[in-house]
Amino acid sequence: MPLRRYGGAFEAADLALLKRVFDQLCKERFLAKKDVAQMEALAEEVVSVFQSGIMDEADLLQALSKRRRRASYARLGRSNI
Repeated sequence: MPLRRYGGAFEAADLALLKRVFDQLCKERFLAKKDVAQMEALAEEVVSVFQSGIMDEADLLQALSKRRRRASYARLGRSNI
């Protein structure tokens, strides 16, 4: 499925999906609005995964949750799950 982009701008449906995923991940990660740097990093990550071709909401949430778990395990010096 091709990316639904035109002229470098996301369509309204894409933005709505990205916002839902971002908001859900903020809740799961307990990010407060004051955590600007963390929120910006998360937003970049959400868009990056979306642009890589994962465009389904559930798939995005799953992919981003797996990335977080892998990063956590790597910081702890454990093998990937």
